[in-house]
Amino acid sequence: MTSPVTLAENPSTLAVPPRVADTALRRRAAQVIPGGMFGHMHAGNLPSAYPQFFRAGQGCHLIDVDGNRYIDYMCSWGPIIAGYRHPKIDAAYAARVHEGDLMNGPGEAMVELAERLVDRIGHADWVTFQKSGTDATTLCVTIARAATGKRKILAAQGAYHGAVPWCTPYPAGVTAEDRANLVHYRYNDIASVEAALATVGDDLAGIIVSAFRHDFGKDQDMVDPAFAARLRALCDARGAVLILDDVRAGLRLHRGGSWETVGVRPDLSAWSKAVANGYPLAFVAGVDRLSDATRSVYSTGSFWCGSGSMAAAIATLEVLDASDAIGHMARMGDRLRAGLARQAANHGIGLRQTGPSQMPQVLFDDDADFAKGFRFTTETLLRGVYLHPKHNMFLSLAHTEADIDRTLEATEEALRIVARG
Repeated sequence: MTSPVTLAENPSTLAVPPRVADTALRRRAAQVIPGGMFGHMHAGNLPSAYPQFFRAGQGCHLIDVDGNRYIDYMCSWGPIIAGYRHPKIDAAYAARVHEGDLMNGPGEAMVELAERLVDRIGHADWVTFQKSGTDATTLCVTIARAATGKRKILAAQGAYHGAVPWCTPYPAGVTAEDRANLVHYRYNDIASVEAALATVGDDLAGIIVSAFRHDFGKDQDMVDPAFAARLRALCDARGAVLILDDVRAGLRLHRGGSWETVGVRPDLSAWSKAVANGYPLAFVAGVDRLSDATRSVYSTGSFWCGSGSMAAAIATLEVLDASDAIGHMARMGDRLRAGLARQAANHGIGLRQTGPSQMPQVLFDDDADFAKGFRFTTETLLRGVYLHPKHNMFLSLAHTEADIDRTLEATEEALRIVARG
């Protein structure tokens, strides 16, 4: 792998390479896009050495517009699960688009994909397709209300379920009325769920819950099986709908849905990100008793039935199933986690690694302002490894032992520098 950096006079660190193309694009973008960028991919929220614009991807590697190359641990913030430019998936997409992608109605790929998803997802009797995770979670909430005739939705405090007023974590442009029927509990805290239920009376439509706790900038918590089982029982007792937000974790923890790992099945689940290896697609999977309510909800979009993404999703499922992808990602994640733990101990650094190995979160002790995290990830970036200082990361099928070992060479130097303060 070509190094993207040049040695500085101080041998303990590296100099940020010139970012001529990236800087020029940022200036141009600032003239035509408010803030120059929007949403979670805004590099203004990352250490200053990070690029904003990229040129290419291959496997688990990214190349920015200035030609710097990185081993990537964000996978486009989750969608890339088989690797950038996977030949079988890209070929399936290209072949379908060559004949027709967006038409007056869907192609046969929609039916084939729906059949495959119903066959593999434990609770699914049917699926319906969308384009984004926000589309899918919002539809789940709407179906729950249509099915029950009730209004209140319980959601975990600090959880992310999308970027629309009913659930966005950011208040600009959001009214109190947008959130009037949203009630919060604490993840993995049964008592807080029951306290929240006491406030809604007989008006509970559903409970939405993430596959595990993956709040931004915080340690991750795997779901407590007793907590998952209690949510299931509470929804059953009240005739409410249990909604699993599997947008982020879907296909990385279990082929049939993330809560198959704890033996609890939801009524509805929302999926997106990895389902088509980067091609835009989302879906809701549900149980038969919610089929009539789903038909009653008017849910549509001009781009929702594009056949290209559906063909890519079929190919993605085939690639993952043929490759023991979940096991591979777990093994690579374990290799990375063990190496980081060993290095941190050797350097006397308090380092917390939480969540599943396939979706690691790495935070430092005594680092409330993320200064250590910013320094660490800056140093790894300059050594050709793209990590995130606050957000959970992602492994893919394309990460190899050689990539992990090369990453650990970079983290060894970065932790040495952090230890020196």
